[in-house]
Amino acid sequence: MNELEQLTQLCARLGASPAQAAVMAAQLSRRADQLATERSISRAAALASLLEVVVQGRAGEVPTRFRPPGGTAESGGSTPIR
Repeated sequence: MNELEQLTQLCARLGASPAQAAVMAAQLSRRADQLATERSISRAAALASLLEVVVQGRAGEVPTRFRPPGGTAESGGSTPIR
């Protein structure tokens, strides 16, 4: 199973329809390439970071780096989406 198939399967397990899972997987793969280039990090690190956001978002959690300074997601402040 190649990476795109694995990402598609993960997205489907997180609740996406098969068609949407395929789109999400392709977007994650492309964005990992972009982040790796922009931040001079490995593609694996970029993909790991994206997957962390996806999994936490699916669980209804806000990753720490997206919380407002000095606050929490529960404090009622707006949470930036990147």
